Amino acid sequence: MPAKNVLGTDLISCSMDPLTGFYRDGCCNTGGEDHGLHLVCTEVTAEFLEFSREVGNDLSTPRPEWGFEGLTPGDRWCVCVERWKQAYEAGYAAPVVLEATHMSALEFVSLEQLQEWSVEPD
Repeated sequence: MPAKNVLGTDLISCSMDPLTGFYRDGCCNTGGEDHGLHLVCTEVTAEFLEFSREVGNDLSTPRPEWGFEGLTPGDRWCVCVERWKQAYEAGYAAPVVLEATHMSALEFVSLEQLQEWSVEPD
């Protein structure tokens, strides 16, 4: 049975290029191994990437040993819900693709908060 998004419909892909998701399946799926809860499909901005780097999660720098090319503004990526919430509270939230954001995100942030930053899926 497919996972559901924050709107209650089937979870759609966040990004296949770059390939995202905790399971690198393109979706913000989660499971017991996903301790970071990579639930929120964002369209990263320069401000969000800088904020994330400053608080200890550098998403811009390539890490070839992990098969990670680094993100650039406009890339879509499944981010940890707590990081998105932290960025939201600091005024640096990245836009969110609601249809690709896992329903479990609602345990940490409200649908209204996510809707403030919503963008259309591709």
